[in-house]
Amino acid sequence: MVKGRYFEGGILMTEDIVIKLTADFFKTLSHPVRIKILHSLEKGELCVCDIIEEIGIEQSNLSQHLSTMKKQGIIDSRKDGQKVIYHIVYHSVMDVVGAAEKTLSEQITHSQSILKFLK
Repeated sequence: MVKGRYFEGGILMTEDIVIKLTADFFKTLSHPVRIKILHSLEKGELCVCDIIEEIGIEQSNLSQHLSTMKKQGIIDSRKDGQKVIYHIVYHSVMDVVGAAEKTLSEQITHSQSILKFLK
């Protein structure tokens, strides 16, 4: 973990900044539509029209989610004629999503074990 740094007139805690940025990153991932978008883009670049078709939401709603993830730097876009093509910038984000899904699977397995024990 990064240590805090002292500045004249106050303390800027580098560790706190990293924690805030990490929380902001997870906040960006905290919507089911955004996870669906990432799973779609994991396969490769897609235009907005293909993402709409794949996850089945309105373009205006999709645009808001894409904008949020783009601001966070998780995805980016490029123009190809009239189409806007999106891609994942850092594929390690899928490791984070995969780790969360693995943890959920472990939690479900554990809960099922407890339920079997209680029966």
